[in-house]
Amino acid sequence: MSVVELTDGLLPGADRDLVRPLQRQLTEQFEAVYLNTNVAALAGKRRSIEVTFRGDVEKKVQRFDRVLTAVGRRPKSDRLGLENTRVEVTDAGFIVADNRGRTAEPSILAIGDVAGEPMLAHKASHQGKAAVEALAGGATVFEPRAIPAVVFTDPEIAWAGLTETEAKQQDRQVEVARFPWAASGRAHAVGRTEGMTKWLIDPTSERLLGCGIVGAGAGELIAEAVLAIEMGAEIRDLCDTIHPHPTMSETLGFAAEVHLGTATDLYRPKRNKPS
Repeated sequence: MSVVELTDGLLPGADRDLVRPLQRQLTEQFEAVYLNTNVAALAGKRRSIEVTFRGDVEKKVQRFDRVLTAVGRRPKSDRLGLENTRVEVTDAGFIVADNRGRTAEPSILAIGDVAGEPMLAHKASHQGKAAVEALAGGATVFEPRAIPAVVFTDPEIAWAGLTETEAKQQDRQVEVARFPWAASGRAHAVGRTEGMTKWLIDPTSERLLGCGIVGAGAGELIAEAVLAIEMGAEIRDLCDTIHPHPTMSETLGFAAEVHLGTATDLYRPKRNKPS
């Protein structure tokens, strides 16, 4: 099996340090991982498919038994007759709706993928609940601080809130605290030490802004981070939260301790800020 990616790294929406353990594993498992490459042409042969590559590939023409093309998704809003209503649709096909799902047409609400990024089922579910409660006269609005994203690979990758990539794009100052799973007793016990847990922290208020996890079961662990960010927790709150031992959930607390320089499972003394 070979993977072809147009950009210079797998999963371009995720932070590079989260993708690295997965990319190392896939490089060992797959025949090839081609980056900065795209498929220029496909040709059906008698018992195979001939693929012509353009980019950083030495052998430009290769043959495969099967080809799966995955280039993204787009909303299917063009055949709903919305042009006969007051509903506004963006150039990308998303329906414009407010934080209660209401569109410019009073009788039409929009939730889920058709209402914009991120296109995730759990986001759609919460939008739907907010819309229904609004219809019933409630004051609920959909304004989450963090929406978790999970890539169900092995190892899994999960993140919530602000990412390092976004912080750099926004030129936003953050502090990052990382805890490698190689220092986790449970990770050693189950033989999954390739993972890592990290927090993004506001340097002034020490409020938790984002979390990223890579490793087995990362999708299960991210829920605690979502709650912490949603509740406006500070890094000290994570340190003061007792996590069961030995579990992978401890890595969330350990990463917080790394930030404060109090970690006992990993020697990372806190550096004094320049005056």
